[in-house]
Amino acid sequence: MSDQSNNTGGNNGGGGGNAGLAFIVGGVVVVLAIIAYFVFAGGMGTQDKNVDVDVNLPEVSAPDVPTPAPAE
Repeated sequence: MSDQSNNTGGNNGGGGGNAGLAFIVGGVVVVLAIIAYFVFAGGMGTQDKNVDVDVNLPEVSAPDVPTPAPAE
């Protein structure tokens, strides 16, 4: 006996899921690219990034250290 295949030709549903998967992966890549643009490029418009911080602290003085009594 010889091996015989019952392949009638045509596409019997094999490989059709790969196109849908490729479409989903492509969409995820586009969404990630848009998010990366907003995160790394600053998004739409420019923002003023000049920061002026002025900290005025009161002067703190420590109490005087007592001098020890001389040893006898």
